[in-house]
Amino acid sequence: MSVLSGKKILLGISGGIAAYKTPIIVRLLKSQGAEVKIVMTPAAKDFVTPLTLSTLSNHPVYSTFTEQLHDNPVWNDHVKLGKWADLFLIAPATSNTLSAMVHSKCNNLLIATYLSCNCTVYVAPAMDLDMYEHPANQQNIKELKRIGKKVLSVGEGFLASGLFGKGRMLEPEEIISQITEDLKSVLPLYGKKVLITAGPTFEPIDPVRFIGNYSSGKMGFALAEEACQLGANVTLISGPCVLEASPEINRYNISTAEEMYHLALDHFTESDIVIAAAAVADFKPLYVGDQKIKKESEIQSIQLGKTRDVLYDMGKLKQKQFLVGFALETENETDNAIQKIKSKNLDAIVLNSLNDHGAGFSVDSNKVTYIDKNEIITPFELKSKILVAKDIFSQILSENE
Repeated sequence: MSVLSGKKILLGISGGIAAYKTPIIVRLLKSQGAEVKIVMTPAAKDFVTPLTLSTLSNHPVYSTFTEQLHDNPVWNDHVKLGKWADLFLIAPATSNTLSAMVHSKCNNLLIATYLSCNCTVYVAPAMDLDMYEHPANQQNIKELKRIGKKVLSVGEGFLASGLFGKGRMLEPEEIISQITEDLKSVLPLYGKKVLITAGPTFEPIDPVRFIGNYSSGKMGFALAEEACQLGANVTLISGPCVLEASPEINRYNISTAEEMYHLALDHFTESDIVIAAAAVADFKPLYVGDQKIKKESEIQSIQLGKTRDVLYDMGKLKQKQFLVGFALETENETDNAIQKIKSKNLDAIVLNSLNDHGAGFSVDSNKVTYIDKNEIITPFELKSKILVAKDIFSQILSENE
């Protein structure tokens, strides 16, 4: 889930040639779960139509202080519009718009809305080379930064005048990327690398059969999404499941415990926080048939051997990492979980119980108990796995303050 998901974003468009790129900005914001409203200057209509922007945003587009509705004048409330937004992006911001922002020259609805908003404002300048380098524009950009506005960088390349240099508006993907990174920079896990394992492993018996378990991967995926929301660079190693992860998450798919072992250890040393939520098989068939075993074979038994214990080996390698394991128990639950903390050199463990109705494999809810290495036990009520993930990270963050 993107940090833009659920955000109310106001897009201000001023009258520069780069306005033709704004429909792509709207689409990218919407694709990341944001709600978008648009205010534009009258001059911006020369480069992009309100109909296009309204269609993409699913909202009316505002450009004047009043408009006629059934022969009655209607006021476009710039104050209400400014207060609605969580984030205000002005792109493109022309030389005229930059000057109006700095000097409170309220000559259009966009500037009136800007002067009425209290949210974070991002500015994407767009002008020709000589205009951008002019001391007056550089002074205006400097002043906007001084008063706390987020002025994005400009692109370099061919400009509308035919010149080559700095001044062009960033590409829509670059604008979204810079805003996303800036929003993440204040989050508690920004710059941290989080490794999460999720789902089951399938240990093959023959080409069509396997030993597995009922894990759906939902808990591990919820943890990965929450880590991403907290600003982390997330690596998710998932066993076979049908779940989707946000594009920002670095996902690796595996099938067997052996594959999980190697991939997890490969990423372990560079990680800051590691949560082993996968239900990794403890045993695997020692012999795997090359062909499907026929019913007529009357197989009497399958000889099993232990899989390698990835959590135990991560515990041996642990240096700076904060290592969290999961324990699914059916008896002596707390005692077994605490013993696992000690034997595997964990910083904490999340205890699941199959004895709790509505918790465990495959369901969307879970009831867990968080136990740290000092044996401080924190139980949580039954709730959705999304909320459980928030509880777990709240505990982790409190121990890493």
